[in-house]
Amino acid sequence: MTLAHYNLADLAIKAASCRACGLATGRTQVVFGAGSPDADVVFVGEAPGAREDECGVPFVGRSGQLLDRLLEEELGVERADVYIANVVKCRPPDNRDPRSDEIAACRPYLTCQLDLVNPVVIITLGNFASRLLLETKTGITKLRGNNYYYGDSLRHLVPTFHPAAALRGGSGVLAHMRNDFGRARELIAS
Repeated sequence: MTLAHYNLADLAIKAASCRACGLATGRTQVVFGAGSPDADVVFVGEAPGAREDECGVPFVGRSGQLLDRLLEEELGVERADVYIANVVKCRPPDNRDPRSDEIAACRPYLTCQLDLVNPVVIITLGNFASRLLLETKTGITKLRGNNYYYGDSLRHLVPTFHPAAALRGGSGVLAHMRNDFGRARELIAS
């Protein structure tokens, strides 16, 4: 699938009619992405949940509320100042992990989103986004705490835990996320 000639709005329209994998049959709507097309920071999560599928916007549930709080407290920005997307654009049934064929079907959309926004920093939230964009099998616990370069550009990639992990894992996970957001803030400033 060649998407290089699209802008974000046209890409979202194309994604809305996508039938490249089985997730299309169970979705309420495609959750393409949201935020500023000129953002310095792009957040990449795993997949939409039930609330996201219902609303059509990524990270609107409890995880999204925590993400919004961290944006303000650690980066000094609001949600409208960043861009937020997911590895897959449709909700997997029962919030199961996305399968490799589903990830492969959505990858061109994510790659094009990242190219169009062209952020200074990409913050990956959790294992799926981090492993996909870093092309590794290493888990988030070992990846986080560092920054990497993404692709052929000078874009930085900062992996961190998914907000859902902080909601389950308590203050230790949240403290790591705050440190990772601080690392991203320093990269943006430089």
